[in-house]
Amino acid sequence: MAVENLKAALMPEALIVSLGAKLSVQILSFVYDWFSRNETVHIENLGKDFSREGDMPEGFVSNLEVQENVLRYISSFDESIVGFEVEEIRKRDEDVLGKAYIIHTVHKLTDGGRQSILLGNESGGTRKMLSQYGPLQRTLEQGSVIFIDELSDKLHPLLVRNIILTFLTPEINTNHAQLIFTTHDGLQFSTELLRRDELWVTDKDEKGTSTLHSVAACKDDEGNLVENYLNGRYGGIPGLKTLLVKT
Repeated sequence: MAVENLKAALMPEALIVSLGAKLSVQILSFVYDWFSRNETVHIENLGKDFSREGDMPEGFVSNLEVQENVLRYISSFDESIVGFEVEEIRKRDEDVLGKAYIIHTVHKLTDGGRQSILLGNESGGTRKMLSQYGPLQRTLEQGSVIFIDELSDKLHPLLVRNIILTFLTPEINTNHAQLIFTTHDGLQFSTELLRRDELWVTDKDEKGTSTLHSVAACKDDEGNLVENYLNGRYGGIPGLKTLLVKT
Protein backbone atom coordinates (compact mmCIF):
# COMPACT_ATOMS: atom_id res chain seq x y z
CA MET A 1 0.00 0.00 0.00
CA ALA A 2 2.86 2.37 0.84
CA VAL A 3 4.41 1.84 -2.61
CA GLU A 4 1.06 2.59 -4.26
CA ASN A 5 0.76 5.77 -2.20
CA LEU A 6 4.28 6.70 -3.29
CA LYS A 7 3.36 6.36 -6.98
CA ALA A 8 0.25 8.45 -6.47
CA ALA A 9 2.02 11.22 -4.55
CA LEU A 10 5.20 11.41 -6.59
CA MET A 11 5.52 14.70 -8.47
CA PRO A 12 8.34 15.72 -10.85
CA GLU A 13 9.88 18.05 -8.26
CA ALA A 14 9.52 15.64 -5.31
CA LEU A 15 12.47 13.83 -3.72
CA ILE A 16 11.59 10.15 -3.86
CA VAL A 17 13.71 9.16 -0.82
CA SER A 18 12.19 11.85 1.44
CA LEU A 19 8.69 11.14 0.23
CA GLY A 20 9.15 7.39 0.56
CA ALA A 21 10.38 7.76 4.13
CA LYS A 22 7.32 9.83 5.04
CA LEU A 23 5.10 7.13 3.53
CA SER A 24 7.00 4.41 5.47
CA VAL A 25 8.39 2.62 2.44
CA GLN A 26 10.89 0.39 4.24
CA ILE A 27 13.81 0.46 1.81
CA LEU A 28 13.53 4.23 1.28
CA SER A 29 13.23 4.79 5.03
CA PHE A 30 16.47 2.85 5.45
CA VAL A 31 18.23 5.01 2.85
CA TYR A 32 16.83 8.22 4.38
CA ASP A 33 17.96 7.22 7.89
CA TRP A 34 21.45 6.41 6.60
CA PHE A 35 21.88 9.87 5.11
CA SER A 36 20.34 11.50 8.19
CA ARG A 37 22.91 9.88 10.49
CA ASN A 38 25.87 11.01 8.42
CA GLU A 39 27.70 14.26 9.13
CA THR A 40 28.90 16.79 6.56
CA VAL A 41 31.39 19.42 7.76
CA HIS A 42 31.99 22.24 5.28
CA ILE A 43 35.08 24.40 5.57
CA GLU A 44 32.98 27.56 5.77
CA ASN A 45 31.24 26.21 8.86
CA LEU A 46 34.45 25.49 10.76
CA GLY A 47 35.96 27.66 13.46
CA LYS A 48 32.65 28.80 14.94
CA ASP A 49 32.72 30.87 18.11
CA PHE A 50 29.93 28.78 19.68
CA SER A 51 27.82 31.94 20.08
CA ARG A 52 24.61 29.94 19.75
CA GLU A 53 23.62 26.86 21.69
CA GLY A 54 23.01 25.01 18.43
CA ASP A 55 26.71 25.43 17.54
CA MET A 56 27.82 23.63 20.71
CA PRO A 57 27.95 19.97 21.64
CA GLU A 58 24.60 18.90 23.07
CA GLY A 59 24.40 19.75 26.76
CA PHE A 60 27.60 21.86 26.74
CA VAL A 61 26.03 24.87 28.49
CA SER A 62 24.60 23.15 31.57
CA ASN A 63 26.23 19.70 31.72
CA LEU A 64 29.68 19.69 33.33
CA GLU A 65 30.23 16.10 32.21
CA VAL A 66 29.90 17.20 28.58
CA GLN A 67 32.41 19.98 29.21
CA GLU A 68 34.80 17.46 30.77
CA ASN A 69 34.47 15.22 27.71
CA VAL A 70 35.29 18.18 25.47
CA LEU A 71 38.30 19.00 27.66
CA ARG A 72 39.62 15.45 27.35
CA TYR A 73 39.25 15.79 23.60
CA ILE A 74 41.12 19.11 23.61
CA SER A 75 43.91 17.74 25.81
CA SER A 76 44.88 15.43 22.96
CA PHE A 77 46.30 18.48 21.18
CA ASP A 78 46.41 21.33 23.76
CA GLU A 79 46.86 20.66 27.47
CA SER A 80 46.97 24.37 28.36
CA ILE A 81 43.16 24.66 28.20
CA VAL A 82 41.72 23.49 31.52
CA GLY A 83 38.16 24.75 31.48
CA PHE A 84 35.41 26.90 30.01
CA GLU A 85 33.37 29.90 31.11
CA VAL A 86 29.90 30.18 29.58
CA GLU A 87 27.92 33.41 29.79
CA GLU A 88 24.46 33.91 28.36
CA ILE A 89 24.06 37.29 26.68
CA ARG A 90 21.12 39.46 25.69
CA LYS A 91 20.45 39.21 21.98
CA ARG A 92 20.33 42.44 20.01
CA ASP A 93 18.46 40.80 17.16
CA GLU A 94 15.19 39.44 18.49
CA ASP A 95 14.66 37.51 15.24
CA VAL A 96 17.59 35.22 16.04
CA LEU A 97 16.27 31.90 17.33
CA GLY A 98 17.68 30.32 20.47
CA LYS A 99 19.84 31.70 23.24
CA ALA A 100 23.18 33.39 22.65
CA TYR A 101 26.38 32.92 24.64
CA ILE A 102 29.91 34.19 25.11
CA ILE A 103 32.42 31.38 25.60
CA HIS A 104 35.85 31.79 27.19
CA THR A 105 38.52 29.12 27.38
CA VAL A 106 40.41 28.95 30.66
CA HIS A 107 44.20 28.49 30.35
CA LYS A 108 46.65 27.47 33.04
CA LEU A 109 49.65 29.80 33.45
CA THR A 110 53.23 28.91 34.29
CA ASP A 111 52.90 30.59 37.72
CA GLY A 112 49.95 28.37 38.62
CA GLY A 113 47.32 30.99 37.85
CA ARG A 114 44.60 30.92 35.23
CA GLN A 115 43.66 33.23 32.39
CA SER A 116 40.39 33.40 30.46
CA ILE A 117 40.52 33.99 26.71
CA LEU A 118 37.57 34.76 24.47
CA LEU A 119 37.02 31.73 22.28
CA GLY A 120 36.98 33.98 19.23
CA ASN A 121 40.57 34.96 20.03
CA GLU A 122 41.80 31.37 20.05
CA SER A 123 43.75 30.09 17.07
CA GLY A 124 41.83 28.99 14.00
CA GLY A 125 43.05 25.44 14.58
CA THR A 126 41.69 25.31 18.15
CA ARG A 127 38.32 26.72 17.07
CA LYS A 128 38.17 24.28 14.16
CA MET A 129 38.88 21.28 16.42
CA LEU A 130 36.20 22.45 18.86
CA SER A 131 33.67 22.82 16.06
CA GLN A 132 34.44 19.27 14.89
CA TYR A 133 33.96 17.69 18.32
CA GLY A 134 30.19 17.21 18.03
CA PRO A 135 30.17 15.73 14.50
CA LEU A 136 33.12 13.44 15.31
CA GLN A 137 31.56 12.26 18.57
CA ARG A 138 28.20 11.50 16.94
CA THR A 139 29.83 9.72 14.00
CA LEU A 140 31.93 7.44 16.20
CA GLU A 141 28.99 6.75 18.51
CA GLN A 142 26.55 5.91 15.71
CA GLY A 143 28.98 4.13 13.41
CA SER A 144 28.01 6.46 10.58
CA VAL A 145 30.02 8.42 7.99
CA ILE A 146 31.49 11.90 8.33
CA PHE A 147 32.49 14.01 5.32
CA ILE A 148 34.99 16.80 6.10
CA ASP A 149 36.01 19.41 3.55
CA GLU A 150 39.71 20.39 3.80
CA LEU A 151 40.46 18.39 6.95
CA SER A 152 44.05 19.68 7.04
CA ASP A 153 43.14 23.37 6.91
CA LYS A 154 44.54 25.22 9.98
CA LEU A 155 45.72 21.95 11.57
CA HIS A 156 49.20 20.52 12.13
CA PRO A 157 49.83 17.49 9.87
CA LEU A 158 50.41 15.25 12.89
CA LEU A 159 47.09 16.33 14.40
CA VAL A 160 45.38 15.44 11.12
CA ARG A 161 47.10 12.08 11.23
CA ASN A 162 45.82 11.61 14.79
CA ILE A 163 42.25 12.15 13.56
CA ILE A 164 42.76 9.58 10.81
CA LEU A 165 44.25 7.11 13.31
CA THR A 166 41.16 7.49 15.49
CA PHE A 167 39.06 5.98 12.70
CA LEU A 168 41.66 3.30 11.95
CA THR A 169 41.92 2.09 15.58
CA PRO A 170 39.36 -0.69 16.28
CA GLU A 171 39.57 -0.14 20.05
CA ILE A 172 38.36 3.45 19.55
CA ASN A 173 36.21 3.11 16.46
CA THR A 174 34.20 0.20 17.80
CA ASN A 175 31.16 0.92 15.62
CA HIS A 176 33.09 0.99 12.32
CA ALA A 177 32.48 4.68 11.57
CA GLN A 178 34.00 6.06 8.38
CA LEU A 179 35.87 9.28 7.60
CA ILE A 180 35.87 10.77 4.10
CA PHE A 181 37.83 13.99 3.69
CA THR A 182 39.40 16.29 1.15
CA THR A 183 42.86 17.77 1.61
CA HIS A 184 45.74 19.49 -0.16
CA ASP A 185 48.19 18.18 2.45
CA GLY A 186 50.74 15.99 0.67
CA LEU A 187 51.86 14.42 3.96
CA GLN A 188 48.53 12.59 4.19
CA PHE A 189 48.90 11.32 0.64
CA SER A 190 50.65 8.19 1.77
CA THR A 191 50.14 4.45 2.04
CA GLU A 192 51.67 4.49 5.52
CA LEU A 193 48.16 4.71 6.97
CA LEU A 194 45.83 4.44 3.98
CA ARG A 195 45.56 1.87 1.22
CA ARG A 196 46.05 2.92 -2.37
CA ASP A 197 42.37 2.33 -3.11
CA GLU A 198 41.52 4.79 -0.31
CA LEU A 199 43.46 7.61 -2.00
CA TRP A 200 41.56 9.41 -4.74
CA VAL A 201 42.47 12.39 -6.93
CA THR A 202 40.18 14.95 -8.56
CA ASP A 203 41.27 16.21 -11.96
CA LYS A 204 39.75 19.22 -13.75
CA ASP A 205 40.04 19.50 -17.51
CA GLU A 206 40.23 22.63 -19.65
CA LYS A 207 36.43 22.79 -19.79
CA GLY A 208 36.18 22.87 -16.01
CA THR A 209 34.82 19.33 -15.74
CA SER A 210 36.13 17.36 -12.76
CA THR A 211 36.74 13.63 -12.66
CA LEU A 212 37.59 11.40 -9.72
CA HIS A 213 39.92 8.41 -9.88
CA SER A 214 41.73 6.09 -7.49
CA VAL A 215 45.51 5.93 -7.14
CA ALA A 216 45.09 2.16 -7.18
CA ALA A 217 44.25 2.44 -10.88
CA CYS A 218 47.88 3.41 -11.63
CA LYS A 219 49.22 -0.15 -11.92
CA ASP A 220 52.76 0.73 -13.06
CA ASP A 221 53.33 3.18 -10.24
CA GLU A 222 56.61 3.14 -8.32
CA GLY A 223 58.37 5.45 -5.88
CA ASN A 224 57.12 8.10 -3.48
CA LEU A 225 53.42 8.90 -3.83
CA VAL A 226 53.80 12.60 -3.05
CA GLU A 227 56.60 13.04 -5.59
CA ASN A 228 54.62 11.12 -8.19
CA TYR A 229 51.57 13.27 -7.52
CA LEU A 230 53.51 16.56 -7.78
CA ASN A 231 55.06 15.27 -11.01
CA GLY A 232 51.55 14.85 -12.41
CA ARG A 233 51.47 11.07 -12.59
CA TYR A 234 48.02 10.91 -10.99
CA GLY A 235 46.62 14.10 -12.51
CA GLY A 236 44.97 16.71 -10.33
CA ILE A 237 47.70 19.29 -11.01
CA PRO A 238 46.51 22.87 -11.63
CA GLY A 239 47.58 24.55 -14.85
CA LEU A 240 49.60 27.28 -13.16
CA LYS A 241 50.87 30.42 -14.83
CA THR A 242 52.83 33.38 -13.52
CA LEU A 243 50.70 35.47 -11.17
CA LEU A 244 49.98 38.82 -12.78
CA VAL A 245 49.45 41.24 -9.90
CA LYS A 246 49.16 44.87 -10.86
CA THR A 247 51.35 47.14 -8.73
